[in-house]
Amino acid sequence: MIKAENIRKSYGLSDNGTEVLKGVSLEVGDGDTTVILGASGSGKSTLLNVVSGLERPDSGSVLYDGEDILGFSDDKLTAFRKRKIGFIFQQYYLLPNLTVDRNVKMGAELAGNKNYAEIIDALGLSEKKNKFPYELSGGEQQRVSAARALAKKPEVLFLDEPTGALDEETGRSVLDYIYKLQNELKFTIIMVTHNANIAETVQNVIKMNSGRIIGQYRNETRKTAYEIGW
Repeated sequence: MIKAENIRKSYGLSDNGTEVLKGVSLEVGDGDTTVILGASGSGKSTLLNVVSGLERPDSGSVLYDGEDILGFSDDKLTAFRKRKIGFIFQQYYLLPNLTVDRNVKMGAELAGNKNYAEIIDALGLSEKKNKFPYELSGGEQQRVSAARALAKKPEVLFLDEPTGALDEETGRSVLDYIYKLQNELKFTIIMVTHNANIAETVQNVIKMNSGRIIGQYRNETRKTAYEIGW
């Protein structure tokens, strides 16, 4: 169980700062799939960064199975993320001097996963595995980012606009593969997106606006990535 309580986060100097998160609280059960919906500037990506331990808020708590990770030292928090968290970034963050294979292998090595080639194949990157990031399109780089996170076999997978750089066909296939792997490995998914159609593929939907949660609901049935509009 992940539980965030009364999260507040501002950027800038205190007198002229911008409050991005205004007392946000949420709960996500183990193995759940959750989408956070909201327009640009609503605070959804900042919330994702805080709940995943990438950023510290100004106040509030983030509990994993009852333990507040915000009380961890920086070193302990880094170790926690390495051990439990996978993150598919909107900006890819691939290492430019490493090939596709080596970028994905970095994630796999954290979990002792020697079968990461299966993930490279499943995401359609086999013919690109010896290429460097600068030789790839934006969509291909996004798939490498996804492969690296999945190769880590995380307990919780965070996704920030994972289909933003992908065409419709590739976006559907990547989402479908992530959900199939989740069904097999039972990890938790928390995803930020502005694509309301993707909300139909998950269990829990959280709506944000202006730094606050304005609505939340649970889908009685989930659609597949191939059944939704795009």
